[in-house]
Amino acid sequence: MQKIATILKSFEPISLAQMESVKLMNRIDTKYAVPMAVLPLILEAAKADYFVQEIDGKRIATYDTMYYDTDTLDMYVRHHDRQLVRQKIRVRQYVDSDLTFLEIKRKNNKGRTKKKRIVVPGFDITADTPSVLKHKKGEDEPVTVKSFIDAKSRYEWSEISPHLWTKFHRITLVNKAKTERLTIDMDLVWDNVVNGEKKTFSDLVIIELKRDGNVPSKMTHIMLDHRLHPLKISKYCIGTALTTPGIKANRFKKKIRLIEKMLHNN
Repeated sequence: MQKIATILKSFEPISLAQMESVKLMNRIDTKYAVPMAVLPLILEAAKADYFVQEIDGKRIATYDTMYYDTDTLDMYVRHHDRQLVRQKIRVRQYVDSDLTFLEIKRKNNKGRTKKKRIVVPGFDITADTPSVLKHKKGEDEPVTVKSFIDAKSRYEWSEISPHLWTKFHRITLVNKAKTERLTIDMDLVWDNVVNGEKKTFSDLVIIELKRDGNVPSKMTHIMLDHRLHPLKISKYCIGTALTTPGIKANRFKKKIRLIEKMLHNN
């Protein structure tokens, strides 16, 4: 981690306020699974073309996420069964910013992802607590957790419950044209709150390129230079497959074996 932190010092910083124009809440995502050993090479190649997000002097952020699902894990199963239209419901805490959001991610049959979110006081959304939905700057509309989920999700608030903790460290890069955002997730830990199973992938890095359409990207060329190709991977689904014995997981097991082989060879 120290080597990564040293390389990040050579990037120009970008603040949260400056990131406002690069939210990309309606976007196309491209994901990569990368060995930690290769990450320094990727960062060195990217530093001339990308800013790094900096919050209170920190360039590596801590994220805690609780994923919610139904008792039958319908969100997981729909993803496993290649249903193009699907959702994820999660509560994510941006630890360094001291902000916690309830987020609903929806993917449509065109491959585009839309995200809606509200500020919430904590990870437990089983109580129907009031919150605030942000529309435009300075414009707040009070809502409740229940009304937000019932309005924005295919699932009702009463159907879902906590299932999986996901914890990781994240680096966020923004290209200097501000047309794309790149998240780099490291030190992944999954903790199944239903059965207590836990799994760690300390050598795995998940990189996600987020663009509003297929705009040109320097990062795609950097990845090809290192013989890294896109891999459709969901942290929630991989974590659920790893920590839920007996669950339907044939599709994800192939990806897990591919990742394990990649890490073993580096």
